[in-house]
Amino acid sequence: MARNSKKSSVQPEPAKQRVAPINPPTAPSKELHVFANPSPERDYAIQFQIPEFTCLCPLTGQPDYAHFVIDMVADQLCVELKSLKMYMWSFRDEGAFHEKVTNDILTKIVAVTQPRYARITARWNVRGGIYTNVVAEHRKKGWKPPVPVVLPEHPGETGLLG
Repeated sequence: MARNSKKSSVQPEPAKQRVAPINPPTAPSKELHVFANPSPERDYAIQFQIPEFTCLCPLTGQPDYAHFVIDMVADQLCVELKSLKMYMWSFRDEGAFHEKVTNDILTKIVAVTQPRYARITARWNVRGGIYTNVVAEHRKKGWKPPVPVVLPEHPGETGLLG
């Protein structure tokens, strides 16, 4: 049986390259924006996780990667998320030691929001066979965390299978 040896008549389309906008929709920024705490009468925890933080090693210029966790108890102001994202992105091309960049970020958050409490835990990826974790905290003068409520434990129900 002879095969149809005709070539496909479908012509490839020329590739279209996306044109960069004149004003990019997002860009790194050292500015943090805030909004009024919707429940300033209550202590409650806010946690931000930033798993893709990058900056540069100040000695080698190679990238350093970290997972940042920011825990805070706001007072009158909260951090706006997009500005936090753009702020964290602003470190991508900067050289900084792990300890300095972690403390600088805490200092900025405290300066802008004046929280009752803030803690940053930065878990840095392995470098030279060593993992580095940096934890920095701030407590507003006079603020005391509430005593946690401890409820009694009850065994879980297992249903008919006992």
